[in-house]
Amino acid sequence: MDDKSLLTVNVVTPDGVVYDNTTDLAVCKTTLGEVGIMPNRVPLLASLAIDEVRVKTGEESFDEIAVSGGFIEFSNNVLSVVASAAERKENIDASRAERARARAEKRIATAKETHNVDDLRRAEVSLRRAMNRLNISKH
Repeated sequence: MDDKSLLTVNVVTPDGVVYDNTTDLAVCKTTLGEVGIMPNRVPLLASLAIDEVRVKTGEESFDEIAVSGGFIEFSNNVLSVVASAAERKENIDASRAERARARAEKRIATAKETHNVDDLRRAEVSLRRAMNRLNISKH
């Protein structure tokens, strides 16, 4: 691949850089659906869903990064992913994510019993984050 056919992908969180690489394809799940980013695309700004960012590294291989919301910006062949939290697949602690899933499910049950809508929403987001991390760690 020559430089003209590549884009740079940066994934950052408040804690720092999680991922930095070049590629010819990145796939992100936005709140409006999945979007593929290729070099020389029109600029884009979109909100991220709790899901994964996939960065093509070979003919059929991808780096996978779990993200917990945020946004993406693409311009001048640079894709910036700004997430509240992000983890590369190989850094995900599946047992920790499983414990987070169990805690979130207990919090959902309690919130439903007490009819606490705010706690229910927060617990549902926690469950989505835990399930996302578990799903990516098992790919």
